[in-house]
Amino acid sequence: MTLAAMKMTDRTRKAEHFRALHIPGKPLLLFNIWDAGSAKAVGAAGAKAIATSSWSVANANGFSDGEQIPLALAIENLRRIVGATALPVTFDLESAYGDTPEVTAETVDLAVEAGAVGCNLEDSFPTNGKLRETVNQCERIRSARRTTDAAGIRFFINARTDVFFQRPSAEHDNAMLDDALERAHAYAEAGADGIFVPGLVDTKLISRFARSSPLPANIMVGDGTSPLQVLAEHGVARVSYGPSPYLAVMKALEERARTASV
Repeated sequence: MTLAAMKMTDRTRKAEHFRALHIPGKPLLLFNIWDAGSAKAVGAAGAKAIATSSWSVANANGFSDGEQIPLALAIENLRRIVGATALPVTFDLESAYGDTPEVTAETVDLAVEAGAVGCNLEDSFPTNGKLRETVNQCERIRSARRTTDAAGIRFFINARTDVFFQRPSAEHDNAMLDDALERAHAYAEAGADGIFVPGLVDTKLISRFARSSPLPANIMVGDGTSPLQVLAEHGVARVSYGPSPYLAVMKALEERARTASV
């Protein structure tokens, strides 16, 4: 077997393994990382997979979130992360650095080429956080799906909907949940494999969403989020920590440096 064939076999194995980890009621825990060093640390702690956080990656490199970090730098960082771990890696692609289906496909292809087996793909505009029209996001997902299928990888497209970032959590209601569920069904038909709903923290709404979604539900830990066991009991299949690991590490570093300087 050639080296290229061996790499493809390994990637195929990782992609299938990563997909199988999404089990409603037994959620995959993703303690999001930002570089090769943090990937090694989380891997050594017993993680089953590695996931980046775009916020953390951007801030670790001196940029703000919202596609401010150059795509080439983000992809090179991804490549180093993949090379530093034997675990499957999913990449926070934000909104794919472009509005058209063609650009979306090109960006996803870069992630595939760099060794990722999955990505997050947002349905909001990075400039203002407003939601894209569902039909437009579906076109982008279909384009990404065609690209990954052509590469021969069962790449996991985690379609992120920012419905619950449009209003404070205290104002979340059934109408917003219905909107998110409609998007989940549309994204599933377009070829998505999972649905990420950051900002959703109410346990009753989470339960309804997880049990009504055609895709494995991904929840992000935040202020007011129920304990992991409760999320599992309500059918969540994936739990992300977002930027909180990076913030905790930076706070600890700051405190250590302050103590050392006294």
